[in-house]
Amino acid sequence: MRNLTLLTDLYQLTMMNGYLRNGKEKDVAVFDLFFRRNGIISYSVAAGLQQAADYVRGLRFEEEDIAYLRSLELFDESFLDYLKTFRFTGDLYAVPEGTVLFPEEPLITVKAPVLEAQFLETALLNIVNHQTLIATKAAKVASAAAGDSVMEFGLRRAQGPDAGVYGARAAVIGGCGSTSNVLAGKLFSIPVAGTHAHSWVMNFPSEYEAFRAYAKLYPDACLLLVDTYDTLKSGVPNAIRVFRELRAEGHEPKGIRLDSGDLAYLSKCARRMLDEAGFPDAIICASGDLDEYVISSLKAQGAKIDLWGVGTKLITSADMPALGGVYKLSALYPAGGGEIPKIKLSDNTEKITNPGFKQVYRIYGADGKAEADLICLRDESIDVTRPLTIFHPVDTWKTTTFTDYTVRPLSVPVFLGGKQVYEFPPLFEVCSYAACEKESFWEEYKRLINPHVYKVDLSQKLYDVKKELIAEIREENG
Repeated sequence: MRNLTLLTDLYQLTMMNGYLRNGKEKDVAVFDLFFRRNGIISYSVAAGLQQAADYVRGLRFEEEDIAYLRSLELFDESFLDYLKTFRFTGDLYAVPEGTVLFPEEPLITVKAPVLEAQFLETALLNIVNHQTLIATKAAKVASAAAGDSVMEFGLRRAQGPDAGVYGARAAVIGGCGSTSNVLAGKLFSIPVAGTHAHSWVMNFPSEYEAFRAYAKLYPDACLLLVDTYDTLKSGVPNAIRVFRELRAEGHEPKGIRLDSGDLAYLSKCARRMLDEAGFPDAIICASGDLDEYVISSLKAQGAKIDLWGVGTKLITSADMPALGGVYKLSALYPAGGGEIPKIKLSDNTEKITNPGFKQVYRIYGADGKAEADLICLRDESIDVTRPLTIFHPVDTWKTTTFTDYTVRPLSVPVFLGGKQVYEFPPLFEVCSYAACEKESFWEEYKRLINPHVYKVDLSQKLYDVKKELIAEIREENG
């Protein structure tokens, strides 16, 4: 495994040096990693947490790292000596991968000596922001496919090898059933899928001969790309001709792939041709600049497509290329002292942070559907035998009362005292958990256009702490 310790911004190191020089090395800090609300995102699917844990567990500055930092002439030898034995010794809490989250809810909470907690910021954001972004995009693509299988096809358009490999992993957590990425398949035991390119067809004297050669190689997995020349006049008829030859030899074809043109019209025509030729079970796969909006539109038009290959717009999350996750200080424990909640203020209400060491509880109705989330201070508990009233964190007059309900804390300990205590499940279990998570929400919260706003409220205790801190800061600053 690569040592990614220097995968950080310089200012993390300069701040660490400053903390050390100011005698703060024994102070403990709490940081929350979360994403903010924006005009596109309604929910996110948490991903990348296993790789984040690998990073934290492997933290160590090698000799060449120390030598490089010394060459910058920014740090004295006492700081460089500190880095030689640097390890993570704190606590880290996170929601399990595949958890559905909403703006302002912590994906990760770090409680550790301030130098350690500060240093984790950049790498954790880099790892979790990317995979969560792609898992979320994949979840929306899979939702639009409405039960059809989706293949992740984005490696060639991904922004580098790591984005391609870990993007494929995240896409499967989000809902894709397979990937074209062979390395991702090997590393994460993801089913791999693929057919042939237009270049295969163009390398033979005729389309029919290209199809026939491919069918001979893969008689039980024959899925032919039919739009190299003319989809309906050449591609589909030649595919049917080869399919008949396969059947005569005791094999059944898998189907065809459409990669261009009017996919709704072509798929309906191709379906009719395949059915009339006696191949009603041959599937039709579609690819070519697809995303959740295109798939949803094609579904509405009655397209006869069974399998979707989604590449560029998935692996790059084309309509929202960054999650916008942030990592904010929420509490300090000075050496030998108790908790001091911290808050960041802003003229923009959305950028005012929630103070304190926190936990998020998900509230489920009697039907098992998620109804709301409540952000609480870590020492709070909820008595489900009593009615629970929650209120909007800004428009406090908006209230909801639950009587027949259950709750679930979302985050779990991953590291305690610097030791990993959480065992990450196999990827297929993460995928199953993510599917159950999405199923627990009403469709109104998941629709692509104007989704209903899911309730994310603050407990009364947290709300009071936040209000008091805002008042204190405003008074101090006139």
